[in-house]
Amino acid sequence: MSELTTIARPYAKAAFDLAVEKSEFDQWSEMLTFAAEVARNETIVDYIGGMHSAEKLTEIFISVCGEQLNELGQNLIKVMAENGRLTALPEVCIQFLALRQDYEKQIDVDVFSAIALDQAQLDAITSKLEARLERKVKLNCSVDETLVAGVVIRAGDLVIDNSVSGRIRRLSDALQS
Repeated sequence: MSELTTIARPYAKAAFDLAVEKSEFDQWSEMLTFAAEVARNETIVDYIGGMHSAEKLTEIFISVCGEQLNELGQNLIKVMAENGRLTALPEVCIQFLALRQDYEKQIDVDVFSAIALDQAQLDAITSKLEARLERKVKLNCSVDETLVAGVVIRAGDLVIDNSVSGRIRRLSDALQS
């Protein structure tokens, strides 16, 4: 997987640089997301893995994507096909979106709670996390019925476990040490 990451990095960076230059983040995000889905399609995967010329691969891929790709997006597909890298498109999309989030100082945060949180609670969590992380926070909330009470918050490598089971576990660790 790290090889795919290394392969995808220059393509994601090039697409990101173009998006910054032309202020087209949304358009590039949509194009790359769509192209990544096409690249994941079983029929396309088989076709990419076959013995086809770069021109034929480009033609087929662009015809499948249709009007979803602008001229620069089509050029990216052409270059990736010429270098035999179309299988890396999903990773290019992931890296592009990560670069965009970093550039726009955004972070996705997963919030797991025992019950559904009301808007006031969500606003409080958002404001505290934005102050702590110095980023714009987008909450992805879900209910985890295994939690007795409280919340578990995951933002990248940061995990804040404010659940009852987490508190009990920390208390147990403290008593054992």
